[in-house]
Amino acid sequence: MWPSEAEPDFGSFVAQVCRALEQQGHELEVVAIDKRGQRRAKYLRLARDAKRAARRFEPDVVYGHFLTFAGPAAVRAGRAAGAPVVLTAHGTDVGNVERSAFAKRLTRWATRRASRVIAVSDWLRMRLVAELPELADKIDVVDCGVDMELFRARDGRECRVRVGWEGEGPYYLFVGTLDERKNVLPLVQAFTRLDEGSLAIVGAGPLRDELRDRPRVKLWPPVSHAQIAEWMAAADYVCQPTDGEAFGQAILEAMACERSVLATTRGGPPEFVPPEAGVLVDPTADGAIERGLRELARLPSPNPAARAAAAKHDVRVQASRIAEILQSA
Repeated sequence: MWPSEAEPDFGSFVAQVCRALEQQGHELEVVAIDKRGQRRAKYLRLARDAKRAARRFEPDVVYGHFLTFAGPAAVRAGRAAGAPVVLTAHGTDVGNVERSAFAKRLTRWATRRASRVIAVSDWLRMRLVAELPELADKIDVVDCGVDMELFRARDGRECRVRVGWEGEGPYYLFVGTLDERKNVLPLVQAFTRLDEGSLAIVGAGPLRDELRDRPRVKLWPPVSHAQIAEWMAAADYVCQPTDGEAFGQAILEAMACERSVLATTRGGPPEFVPPEAGVLVDPTADGAIERGLRELARLPSPNPAARAAAAKHDVRVQASRIAEILQSA
């Protein structure tokens, strides 16, 4: 996954790691898919282009993001260049392994040939090992981190003017895919039971039409990574009560902006969201999201404790950890 002009949010977490690696003096050649959708043939093109790039670029190591279907493409590129392979699992790929016997076979084929595998959270690592126990001794846990310079505290009122967010506070924000797993509809329903506030939803997905014309709820299309930083600074609170969040990139970015967060207990957020930075809820429990929103409103905004917790995941630190794993391969 890689951002493009048409889809500026697509794979931005991968791109930021690559930029950090380049800033630390490493040379990268990128082969990626930069559009959502398309036919399955896109994976065949990815494998072909990766193999050609590997022969031309002669890398020391091939670094693949997502186990299926980029994993097999990375392995073939590694063979073409005579280079070792490191793969990163991000979440949907592990879900593929859990749901599909074909994806599991393909992932097992690729991971057996990889020198190391990286999971973006320990929660994801445990899920992957449950499906492929042979990986237990070759998985490292390193998330994609957060750009602490891009995501920083700013004046909320000025940011709301710049992004065009009108309404009365407190200001709540959701950023992400508008689908059932993200629990955006239950979030909206819980929010409308609050007596005050404005909720902005930034993203695209199959539930977008169902979210239209809701009281005190405003919809915006996907925006670039830099614009997401503006939106987060414009909010008082950022909410992502996903049912099974592999890591929680948006939550970490919001914390870097000194914003208190509402996140899920079902996934990676418990690994980096301390009580002083946000509220964790089981989004599948009756009334949990509404109770979480009410508890969230008691936390400060701006919240320096949230940024302090996010700083432990600075993308420059995480890129250095990844570089060590690539070097060891």
